[in-house]
Amino acid sequence: MDKIYLKTEDEIELMRQANRLVAMTLEELSHWIKPGVSTLRLDKVADEFIRDHGAVPTFKGFPNPYGHPFPGSICTSVNDCVVHGVPSSQKILSDGDIVSIDCGTTLNGFCGDSAYTFCVGKVSEDVQQLLNTTQEALYEAINVAVVGARLGDIGHCIQNYCETRGYGVVRELSGHGIGRDMHEAPQINNFGTRHKGVLLQEGMCLAIEPMITMGNRQIFLNEADRWAIHTKDRRPAAHFEHTIVVRRGKAQILSIL
Repeated sequence: MDKIYLKTEDEIELMRQANRLVAMTLEELSHWIKPGVSTLRLDKVADEFIRDHGAVPTFKGFPNPYGHPFPGSICTSVNDCVVHGVPSSQKILSDGDIVSIDCGTTLNGFCGDSAYTFCVGKVSEDVQQLLNTTQEALYEAINVAVVGARLGDIGHCIQNYCETRGYGVVRELSGHGIGRDMHEAPQINNFGTRHKGVLLQEGMCLAIEPMITMGNRQIFLNEADRWAIHTKDRRPAAHFEHTIVVRRGKAQILSIL
């Protein structure tokens, strides 16, 4: 098993700064998300905002085991794209779309990571309910991510919350530990068994990120860009993510303003 790095309070403060910048970037992007805007435009806004605040976008140039490095500074995943959507001048947002923005920053040697699925204009009631459920599942999982719990408790919480409401839970993708590297141990599945898995300890920094589908949970890799992951049935998917610190009694969310 890969080593899990517990963070000191000084390191947690540096991580808070990196993650707060991610939250600030998502807040800035919220003002740009509207019909007629390209996902490439959103990427340029994010890149400039992150660099203007003394950080670098972690995703830019991130290596890909299937092909070329990631070309954007954020992931822009529209409608049936679950995650890793590549920003493009050809992808123009339309009224009724949803777009998941996954953002990462590196600041003072530490990483921040968070995602939010935005509505473009007015969305249908069933799409809005998908977003509500996914975000609620994230916060339910954060509530159980405390000292003495286990990783399986997080996964079980997300799986149970979403599947009992009729949604699909993607299993091939997961959350992760985070620190000096964006992806550290442990892997955090969005499914699992209660009281199983790694014991959560004070100072663990985790990126918890439910990826939930309106239809079944089957997905596929976009062969054109070798990055974007789509639902096989082409129904919408939602993605919400926060970086947290495991504490006694109640987890601390770092990726908020």
